[in-house]
Amino acid sequence: MKKGIHPEFKEVTVTCACGNTFQSASTRDELKVEVCSECHPFFTGKQKFAERGGRVEKFKKKYEKKDK
Repeated sequence: MKKGIHPEFKEVTVTCACGNTFQSASTRDELKVEVCSECHPFFTGKQKFAERGGRVEKFKKKYEKKDK
């Protein structure tokens, strides 16, 4: 590697929008992120699964006759 052309790589504190902080390495002085492993739905188990159907199922559901 050539000397003098690479940025300085240092320890930084990463701050999440939820308030969680952790240490990482970066060329920047500080990092701010919107989502971390403490608040992301995949890691917290609060993930929502939308029931997705095909076109035909959506059409049938929309125009089915309601017998009452």
